[in-house]
Formats: sequence, structure tokens, C-alpha cells
Amino acid sequence: MKTENRKPKTENKPSKERLDHLLVNRSLAATRSQAQGLILAGRVLVAGAVVDKAGALVPVDAEIVLKAPPTRFVSRGGEKLAAALDHFQVNVQDKVAIDVGASTGGFTHCLLTYGARRVYAVDVGFGQLDPSLRNDPRVTVLERRNIRYLEREEVPEPADLITLDLSFISLTLVLPKILEFLKPGGEILALVKPQFEVGKGQVGKGGVVRDPKLQQEAVAKVARTAEKLGLKVSPAFPSPLKGPKGNQEYFLYVTISKAPPPPLEAIDKTRRSH
Repeated sequence: MKTENRKPKTENKPSKERLDHLLVNRSLAATRSQAQGLILAGRVLVAGAVVDKAGALVPVDAEIVLKAPPTRFVSRGGEKLAAALDHFQVNVQDKVAIDVGASTGGFTHCLLTYGARRVYAVDVGFGQLDPSLRNDPRVTVLERRNIRYLEREEVPEPADLITLDLSFISLTLVLPKILEFLKPGGEILALVKPQFEVGKGQVGKGGVVRDPKLQQEAVAKVARTAEKLGLKVSPAFPSPLKGPKGNQEYFLYVTISKAPPPPLEAIDKTRRSH
């Protein structure tokens, strides 16, 4: 008996593509990094449902909608900083600020809203800053810049205020460097994230530091470094919004005296001790 080799019938299903790629292809995001930020923030709806995985495969003809930001700023980080500015009564009006770890720009947006004349948005990443901020003439974008190696000439004016919102690095390694950019009498608002200050063995399941004692040790560690540099540190302020994974974060308000900053040899010595 003769048999026939028949190919199984295939349905003409639309092809699929990664969600972050689709956002860029449809001009809903300028870069993949920005697309991933929108997705992780829960702002992307596919066929009416939130999809929070950048690598999710989505039909190329799927309906994709961006939700408006859930806060008055481009990210919830702006709400964190606003609470700290109010708590410590920091006046930003007509000031020059440096936002270290700008990411999508929550801190930058907040600083502009509070009246900053100029914000230098510094980040090691690329393409994450919200387009509304990237196109704002008051913002100088310094992408692909590690603050520890930032050249003084890239910020041509001394800063009145520096904000720190960094991940995967201890602030003790950053504080000595940023003094190069801060004017006498300047201010620092540093967001301390305990999971990046304590030892790896002290970070709990899911990357969360739940022990209040360890949280306070993390804050004290950063405060001690600031004090060694001759800076004045105010009592920590718990952020009203927790980190993405549920970590309790703390703001330190640090001020520099009107005297000249410590000599470079002292700063280098502090760097080497960490």
C-alpha cells in the first residue's frame, strides 16, 4: 500500500517578539533599557493585562498600552526624595544639583519640581532617563558614567546639592569622590540601601535585609564614613516607600562645612580603608 507523506496543517498564527523589543519598534520607548524600566514598573499593558517581564514573548500585532506614571514624578523614587527634602527642610530653589544614580529620573524630576536651576543626571546605564527629562534644557545627561571615575570637568560648576540613589555598591566608596563636586556649605542626601551595605551572608531571602539591627548597622557604617571626611550627619530618616523588593531604606542628610574640603590625601586614605 502506498503511503503519502503529508505535512501537518499549520495555522497562520502571528509571530511573537520580546516585549521590550516591541516597545522600541513601536516608538513607545527610546531604548531597550527604557523599555525594560517601563515594563518592570508595571506600566505596560498587553491586551489589557499588565506584563512585567521584559523577555515575555508577545504577538507582534498585540495591543500594547502604556499606563500613566502612578505618581507625580516619572518614577516612585521622586516621592522618596520629596519626603526627604520636606523632612530635612532642604531648599532646592535655584540650586545646582547632581543626581547620582539617575536611572529613569525620579530624583531628577523631583529636584526640578522643587525649583532646581540645573540637574546633572549621572548614571552608569544608558537610555533609561525619561524622554521628558532628557529633553529638558535644565538637565545635563551624563550617561555611561561611573561616579567614582567622573572627571571634574564634566560638571563645570560646583553643586549645591548631591543626591545618591545607587545599587550594587556601598556608599562608603562613593562619598569621598563626590566631595570633589560639592561647594563649601553644600548638602548631600544619600539613600542608604542596607542590602548593599551589609555582608552578603546577612542579606535574607529575596535580597531583603529584615533585621532592624542590621539595617541600623548599615546606616551607621555610611554615617561613620561621612564623619571621617569631616562631614556633619543628621539622624537618619526612614524612607516612606520601601525598595522594589521590600527593603526598608534610609536617607542620610549630610552637610559640608563652609571650610575647604579635606585634602586629597585624606580622601584617598579613606577610600583605601574600605
